[in-house]
Amino acid sequence: MPLTVLLVGTRKGCFVLEGDGERRDWTVRGPFCEGWPIYHAVQDPASGTIYAAAASEWHGAGVWRSGDLGESWELSSEGLTYPDGGLGLSKISGLAAAHGRVLAGAEAAGVFESRDGGASWSLLSTLDGQPGRGAWNDPANQPPGHLGLPGLLTHPDEPSRFWVVVQGFGCFETTDDGVSWAPRNRGLRADWPLEHPEVGYCVHKLVMSPVDSDRLYQQNHCGMHRSDDGGHSWVEITEGLPTDFGFAAAAHPHDRETFYVIPLDPGHGRCMPEGRAAVWRTRDAGATWQRLDRGLPQRDAHLGVLREGLAIDALEVPGLYFGTSTGQVFASADEGETWSEIASYLPAISSVEVAVVP
Repeated sequence: MPLTVLLVGTRKGCFVLEGDGERRDWTVRGPFCEGWPIYHAVQDPASGTIYAAAASEWHGAGVWRSGDLGESWELSSEGLTYPDGGLGLSKISGLAAAHGRVLAGAEAAGVFESRDGGASWSLLSTLDGQPGRGAWNDPANQPPGHLGLPGLLTHPDEPSRFWVVVQGFGCFETTDDGVSWAPRNRGLRADWPLEHPEVGYCVHKLVMSPVDSDRLYQQNHCGMHRSDDGGHSWVEITEGLPTDFGFAAAAHPHDRETFYVIPLDPGHGRCMPEGRAAVWRTRDAGATWQRLDRGLPQRDAHLGVLREGLAIDALEVPGLYFGTSTGQVFASADEGETWSEIASYLPAISSVEVAVVP
């Protein structure tokens, strides 16, 4: 029976949670990566290697890797640097593993790649030439957290095509492996003045339907959105949700119409509204929404979930998982109908990803 594995990135290292066949009982291992802050941890489905994006105020930025499900780890920062006199690199904030390589998103905004299993890295692109690019690194223009480029979405069939999210500036697509880029923000909403109509949007999380690569969803600072043409245009699908703000999102592995989000209070608290925990699901591409809260705390649950904090597996009946900024991990083995808390008292959680290991 396959093993379900959760990779949990936290402020103090990476944790590995392993579930039984029913995804009901879980064990917790960690912390790993010597307690470094881990912004995002993923597994390469081809090699099984785990990669963890890290940044330390003491030691700088790097990527940890493990080829044995977390039993041992190596740190690599070779090549993770910008040319002298250019940008400064403070952290690796996002990862994607596909097509025989690993992509890493950095702050300041740029994309690095590794083609040797994370042993070394090279700079792929800094998105030069995009509207307003020269102002992206001005501290006055940077959003809180300064993540730079935390989002990477690969195409399943076209290795040279992928999308990136630049924090506070929007979504961009390349079809030639980073040689050129195009903004993909048409139809998005911004509740602030825009210097350039193509950029300046606050995309929090971008996901693709595994059964239709043209169907994209996103959780935005200003609403939930859907694209039916690979991101060339967007329509807002917020109506029916308690707020238009949140970070995390997930697409159903077998149904292009089903999408999950975790709305948050858009004020400074950025917790689940009214202290009642819930995940919201649409089964009709955003026409209607359903609140999923059975088993989740419904009183004094002031929980926050960050942009990489929600994950879904690809089993026949998918399981959902989310981690909170106060260290809880919740899981559902029935597409979100019922929930249980599977880990408590972890450090603040930055990311949750799931892998099913044969």
